[in-house]
Amino acid sequence: MQVLKFGGSSVAHSNAIKRICSLLEKKPKGKYAIVVSALGNITDQLIQCGQLASERRNIYKNILEKIEIRHLNLIRELFPITDQSHLISWIKKNINDLESLCDGIFQVEELSKRSLDKIMSFGELSSSFLISEKLKQSGLDAICKDSRELIITDSQFGCAQVDFITSNHHIIQFFSEKTSEYIVLPGFIGSTLENETTTLGRGGSDYTASILAAAISASLLEIWTDVSGMMTANPKIVNQAFPIKEISYEEAMELSHFGAKVIYPPTIQPAMKKHIPIQIKNTFSPSDPGTLIYIRKEKNISQPVTGISGIQNLALLTLEGSGMVGVPGYSKRLFEALSREKINVIFITQSSSEHSITTGIHEMDIIKAKAVIDSEFAQEIHQKCIDPLKIEKDLCIIAVVGDNMKNLHGTSGKMFSSLGRNSINVRAIAQGSTEKNISAVIQKTDFKKALNTLHEAFFESPPKQINLFICGVGKVGSKLLEQIDQQKNYLLKELKLQVRVIGLANSKKMYFNNNGINNLCKCTDFLNKNGHKMNVYSFIKKVWKLNLRNSLFVDNTASEEMAMTYEKFLKNGIGVITCNKIACSSDYDHYKKLKTLSRHFKAPFLFETNVGASLPVISTLNDLINSGDKINKIEAVLSGSLNFIFNHFIGEKSFLEAVQEAQSKGYTEPDPRIDLIGLDVMRKILILARECGSPLELFDIQKKSFLPKSCSNAISVNSFYKELHQHRDYFSNIRKKAEKEEKRLRFIARYENGIASVGLESVKQSHPFYQLEGKDNMVLYNTYRYDEQPLIIKGAGAGAEVTASGVFSDIIKATK
Repeated sequence: MQVLKFGGSSVAHSNAIKRICSLLEKKPKGKYAIVVSALGNITDQLIQCGQLASERRNIYKNILEKIEIRHLNLIRELFPITDQSHLISWIKKNINDLESLCDGIFQVEELSKRSLDKIMSFGELSSSFLISEKLKQSGLDAICKDSRELIITDSQFGCAQVDFITSNHHIIQFFSEKTSEYIVLPGFIGSTLENETTTLGRGGSDYTASILAAAISASLLEIWTDVSGMMTANPKIVNQAFPIKEISYEEAMELSHFGAKVIYPPTIQPAMKKHIPIQIKNTFSPSDPGTLIYIRKEKNISQPVTGISGIQNLALLTLEGSGMVGVPGYSKRLFEALSREKINVIFITQSSSEHSITTGIHEMDIIKAKAVIDSEFAQEIHQKCIDPLKIEKDLCIIAVVGDNMKNLHGTSGKMFSSLGRNSINVRAIAQGSTEKNISAVIQKTDFKKALNTLHEAFFESPPKQINLFICGVGKVGSKLLEQIDQQKNYLLKELKLQVRVIGLANSKKMYFNNNGINNLCKCTDFLNKNGHKMNVYSFIKKVWKLNLRNSLFVDNTASEEMAMTYEKFLKNGIGVITCNKIACSSDYDHYKKLKTLSRHFKAPFLFETNVGASLPVISTLNDLINSGDKINKIEAVLSGSLNFIFNHFIGEKSFLEAVQEAQSKGYTEPDPRIDLIGLDVMRKILILARECGSPLELFDIQKKSFLPKSCSNAISVNSFYKELHQHRDYFSNIRKKAEKEEKRLRFIARYENGIASVGLESVKQSHPFYQLEGKDNMVLYNTYRYDEQPLIIKGAGAGAEVTASGVFSDIIKATK
């Protein structure tokens, strides 16, 4: 014999009832017990009706009228008119009984749990009655049996405890006498020995089915609901969650205890004692395999984790004090005090020194818990043997569950390292002695991110989801978005990376899309049309609030205000990718702080494009130093714009024309004075010196300016250009002198013996810089290993395309 339970939205309307009957008709010939829960959300309506009965007669009467109309409409949709009369009479009689009960509550102005149980029982009774009648009308051998005559409980109304000895006797006797193929029973309800209606608490209909299955030693218990089984995580929070095909009783118990709502722990226990498999199926997708809960003999050792679950709105209570050490009885008294108030303890951990005990409870129980614990330990608190109860709120608990965790090393390490990489702080930890569950208490704001992070770590083969927040959509930013859009399919296929742009901002507007911004090539126009007013701190708060795993902030601006925000991102575990040189060339202490924060919070801080655009200048330097090499000297042409200018400052072309050409091609900063006074190069050599370990400041760099003072002191770009024109002969003489000596002009940065300098020089033909063409950069590393001939890095060092590609490369590095 099999037991089948139907519930949830699967019995919410007439089409669903027809579907249930169709499923039953397709079952092989045999004997079935059919347990039914209430129709849709009628239980909530009945509770509301009972609560209002003690206050407002007209409202509860309206609710009863709606319930009656709903049932009458169901009868008219399900049954031919010739079969409706006795069904309508049955419904009307029960509605009249409900109204009489509510009238009584209204008269005494008090709603007891006993009365509420009786009111709520109507939902299950009406559902089972209508389904049994529909089965009969379909020609099946079906009867309806009131579960209250079989399941006997105590008088703890609202969540009654089952008397299994008496109930099993009644169930066995009934089923041994009945020969009908289909026996339909209401779930959720029972009765006391005095025939008072009781309810079995949350998941009570599933529990009813399990009680029946265990009593009659059923071959299978099927739970038909509106989901395709137990999932690896809550699919409403983790989009990648998928059904678990097979799971052990113990694993299912652990997952359900920690929030998996598909099945509740009490349901599993009776079936588990009799080794009855439980199959969870989807009424709307009956062909889906669902989840089978049973004693698993063959286990996949390579997959230690079966599922991830969690409970929100948790509070931690910590009882601690030196007076607890070595003194027996504190734990007993604490848990007895909580038990007296019927406060469920979700989580327990105790320090090995016995100095403290920490328990987790629902936040709604905090006031009761504090009152009872303060009362229980009033004397010890007064004598200062223990401290006043410490309460922490706004927490949640996440649990990683799996039978195989004890057989595979590193599960806990993988769990906590994954959380740590995403800057999720763990407040408390507990692991059961069976090693089937590792629980961690974290901030409630990190709940979604933690579940997604752990699901990605344990269940998801690549792709790995990367979430970008990009500031700056000018020349570099727009090219970066084009490259991401162009390469996203390649990254997904070859590197298993799903790169999503979640946030986008320029100096005026910002825009966010939780699911990722599409059509990146056109998103600049979209940003300007649909974005909200840009505010740096509002942007940061929005990134924090979204709290997505694997988040990276990308700064394509030259903004000092934006550069000073990196600390805030890194402290929240959000990596920073930047081509903005201001942060790394700011005060040395600030630079070191950013590097320290990156290491401490395991958030990447990458700025390869600060020097040499996409050239591997900084990464090569770091590789040399990390591998034990010693940097003796750095010589570099670090300004692609200046190199372009001096390479094109030839023939009859004036210096002004060369500068304007470089600016028109996007090789200079918007304000070319930054390039020409050498500030940009000073920042770059400063960054390289700092990467070598030197604590230099910007003002320590020796600068040999080639510009006349009037040019350097120009108050605007236009006036600067005028000054360049006024001094055309001066610049022409510099060029002629170099040509006469058969040399070429190069703006060179040097670092040696702790001293950094920049300035315009003339280099002879034998020098590597002589042949440097166009906007190329060149860096010469003279080291202990590269002593006779320097290590040379050469290539394009300016331009939006190559700078964007360098930023893109850093994004990819940050994912590893």
